Amino acid sequence: MLKETHPLYGASRLLEYYKMMTEKAITRITGEQLRTPQQPGLNSVAVLMQHLAGNFLSRWTNFRTEDGEKPWRNRDSEFEDDFESVKELIDYWEKGWNCLFDAIQTIREDEISDIIYIRNEGHTILEAIERQLAHVAYHSGQIVYICKVFAGDEWKSLTIPKGKTEEYNLKKFSEKKSRGIYRDRT
Repeated sequence: MLKETHPLYGASRLLEYYKMMTEKAITRITGEQLRTPQQPGLNSVAVLMQHLAGNFLSRWTNFRTEDGEKPWRNRDSEFEDDFESVKELIDYWEKGWNCLFDAIQTIREDEISDIIYIRNEGHTILEAIERQLAHVAYHSGQIVYICKVFAGDEWKSLTIPKGKTEEYNLKKFSEKKSRGIYRDRT
């Protein structure tokens, strides 16, 4: 784990938070729902998970020396649900996340301004992490929304439940001030 003083610590923790939220959401739907698009032309949860994992593997494998859009990546195929099983999908999901987190762990503070390339466009390592975080937040939100629609009235909030903000705030403000990041409260 990165030290709290590392410039990428907060981004790394937020990525962990989005992974956790997404995984909590998918436990609330069935394997069939995981693979079912809401309507024709839309992506299923499985497809979005496959796309994120493929993106992580492409962006963060040998990121210092190779472009983030690898010649071996077939982005278009990430939008086709072709896994044999949900387990196979989850294994691929974990492989992608592990690639991302392993890469972040290797980034030294003095490297965050170094230039790396994504589709031949230069980004500082910090900018590439910020870009990745935005991409994750975008698709994580889609996944949570799809899961919420499938769960319907059975949905249990992943954050502060509707109508419970005042209660939550009273509890938080009754506690001593502390340092924390989203993931610390779940």
